Amino acid sequence: MTTDAVSTDALAAARLEVAECGRRMIADGLVLGTAGNVSVRVGELVAVSPSGMAYDRIEPVDVAVVDLDGNRVDGPHAPSSETPMHLAVYAETGAGAVVHHHGLHSAAVSTVVEELPALHYYVLQLGGPVRVARYATYGTAELARAVHAALQDRTAALMQNHGAVAHGDTLEQAYDRARLVEWLCALHVTATGIGTPRVLTGEELAAVARRRTGSRHEGGLPRRAHPRHPRSPGPRHPARSAAACSTRSGSPRRAPRAAPPSTSRSSAPRW
Repeated sequence: MTTDAVSTDALAAARLEVAECGRRMIADGLVLGTAGNVSVRVGELVAVSPSGMAYDRIEPVDVAVVDLDGNRVDGPHAPSSETPMHLAVYAETGAGAVVHHHGLHSAAVSTVVEELPALHYYVLQLGGPVRVARYATYGTAELARAVHAALQDRTAALMQNHGAVAHGDTLEQAYDRARLVEWLCALHVTATGIGTPRVLTGEELAAVARRRTGSRHEGGLPRRAHPRHPRSPGPRHPARSAAACSTRSGSPRRAPRAAPPSTSRSSAPRW
C-alpha cells in the first residue's frame, strides 16, 4: 500500500506524534541516546521512529513509514531496527500504537525475574502480572516472537536484558502503559531493597477485578486493560494524542513521581 491510499492528514498526524513522543521519552528518562522506538498505525501503514537518529533531531518528515510487511514506503531514513517487533504486535492485536523503551528499572528487573510479581493491583491495568520475554538479539524475528508470546492477554511486557514494550489504542494510551511498567519495576526495586515484599495473590487480584467490573456502571474507573477495538484508518484522537507527547507548547507533561501514571487522561480516580 502507498501513502496515497490513506488520509494524508492522518499520516502527517501520526508522524508528528512519533517525533514528539520520542522527545518525551528522553524528557521522562525512559531512554538514552537513540534507544527505544515508537510507532503509530494508520490503516495498513505504520509511522515508526527512524533508525539511529537522536530524538531531539527527529522532525515529522524524518519519521519512516512502512507497510505491514515492513517495506519502507516513505521517509528519508531507514525505519527502526525494532520494526519487526512493532509489526508483530500489530499483526496479533487491534493496537493503534506501540512504545518500546529502555527505562532503567525496567531493564534492571528484566534481568532477575521471569515475571514481574504483582506487588500492586495496578498490574490489572496491563492485563495482569507483566511477563518477561526471553532474550533475543534486537531487531530479530526471534525477539518479535518472544515479545508476542509475552504479550498474550497483556498490553505490556518486559524484554529480558533489554527494556519494556507496551501497546494501546492510541499513542497516548501506549505511552501511559509503558510508563506504568517502569513505575511497577521501580516499586519492585524499592520493595526488594527494603526486604521481602508481599505479593498479591490471585484471589486478591480477582477481587479487585470484580470490584472494578461491578463499579463500571457507576462510572469513573479506567478502561479495561486490553481492549479490542476494530482498527480505524487513522489515530482516533490525533489532536489529543499529539498533545499527550507534545513538547512544542512547553515542557513535556510529566506525572508526579509519587504516583503511577493512569492509562487514561480522563478524570477517573486512581484505583
